[in-house]
Amino acid sequence: QVQLVESGGGLVQPGGSLRLSCAASGRGFSINAMGWYRQAPGKQRELAAVITSGGSTNYADSVKGRFTISRDNAKNTVYLQMNSLKPEDTAVYYCNAKTIGGTNWGQGTQVTVSS
Repeated sequence: QVQLVESGGGLVQPGGSLRLSCAASGRGFSINAMGWYRQAPGKQRELAAVITSGGSTNYADSVKGRFTISRDNAKNTVYLQMNSLKPEDTAVYYCNAKTIGGTNWGQGTQVTVSS
């Protein structure tokens, strides 16, 4: 079992930036891909960005060029740098980690983009 703890959410004005962090902990695990998903009110959870253990990345079209996902394998931590934020980025952001044993989710962190 992998525990994921997110931090870094909050309220930001349109055009602003936020950096999310997600630290993984547990025993005897090896994480493959890590990613960030988001769920806006009344909508389904969707992928925002994902990064493999080798560093390959994939982004939703809606965040390309504005969000950057990165990973520190030594710390089992994944980051999401979010720039040029828009009101439509408002959502609960969930960290996700895939291991051989399955998929693990964090508790979520709220990101609100509003003036």
